[in-house]
Amino acid sequence: MSLLGVGIIGCGNISKTYFSLVPLFKGIEIRACADLNSAAAQAKADEFGVRAETIDGLLAADDIDIIVNLTIPDAHYSVTKQILEAGKHAYSEKPVVLSLEEGKDLRDLAKQKGLLVGSAPDTFLGGAHQQARAHIDSGAVGTITSGTAIVLNHGMEHWHPNPDFFFQPGGGPVLDLGPYYIADLINFIGPVKRVAALTSMASKTRTIANGPRTGETVPVDTPTNIHALLEFEQGATITMLSSWDVWAHRHSEIELYGTGGSIYVPDPNFFGGTVSAGGENFSEVTALPDWDHPFGINNQNDKGQGRANYRAAGLADMAMAIMEGRDHRCSLERALHAVDVMTSILKSGDTGEFIAMSTTCSRPAALGIAEARALLR
Repeated sequence: MSLLGVGIIGCGNISKTYFSLVPLFKGIEIRACADLNSAAAQAKADEFGVRAETIDGLLAADDIDIIVNLTIPDAHYSVTKQILEAGKHAYSEKPVVLSLEEGKDLRDLAKQKGLLVGSAPDTFLGGAHQQARAHIDSGAVGTITSGTAIVLNHGMEHWHPNPDFFFQPGGGPVLDLGPYYIADLINFIGPVKRVAALTSMASKTRTIANGPRTGETVPVDTPTNIHALLEFEQGATITMLSSWDVWAHRHSEIELYGTGGSIYVPDPNFFGGTVSAGGENFSEVTALPDWDHPFGINNQNDKGQGRANYRAAGLADMAMAIMEGRDHRCSLERALHAVDVMTSILKSGDTGEFIAMSTTCSRPAALGIAEARALLR
């Protein structure tokens, strides 16, 4: 089998990214879509030349091998479970689930059925992050001993017309943006051993500033300011700051400090960017030489700026893994460990205690230039 049929459940904003980018990759072809709102499914089907199905129809379709779950995070578990029960492989947007118990249930069901589950984010497969991975693996910065991972802004209410979910349990900066940072750190360093955190919120309400609900307030029922400490099994200690209570700052996204130097990694929410390093082998912090990685090449324009966007790379890698009988880089094992880390950070904020991880994972295989090219049509 050289081509796997893909279906999509959930035809909201993020679906356009998958419809647009899946055709870049070998081994997968979107054939159908479904949504609780049948009009939304039909609109996407018409726009991208696939067929619209009911959810039950898509789950039963003989020409669909993998179903991509693009529903809201609160529905990820139940929909992914339906996909597995229907005998299909599943690939979910992040976070794959909102609790460890849900993730373990999916893991057991997938094993029982002989199916794979994958999950975004796949941005750590981007050219910049794989260049940083190669630099680390080369020994250029020695052993990573510490670092920072920082995502600070002032939340979603300024641009999102319906930001309610972001400020409820299951939302917040750790579960919404944390997956990008934790996936990248696992890529660089490996699994986390234990975490501790302090959490707070600057305001009990937020005022919507965009769209038809402008001026309406929404309640805040989850921490919006989280200062966490992550101890990795490898021995490194990383400070992770995640906040929607910050108007401005001068911190870079990820900095890793090793016994032989330091490395500065761009925003893990994106595939591209400039990697810099400094220390023992550099007189000062300098950008690494250009690296011809296909997932670092700009292929989109964002407000006049070129941007590399290869979302669906993780889906394509999973499809090839199904056909080749190998591990896939955006595996449930790694996504579940990230959920363990994120939910433990929030639990530590409640209890004031260090929380040991109950899961672990392996580092994903690096995705070098040749491996990335092999995924593209």
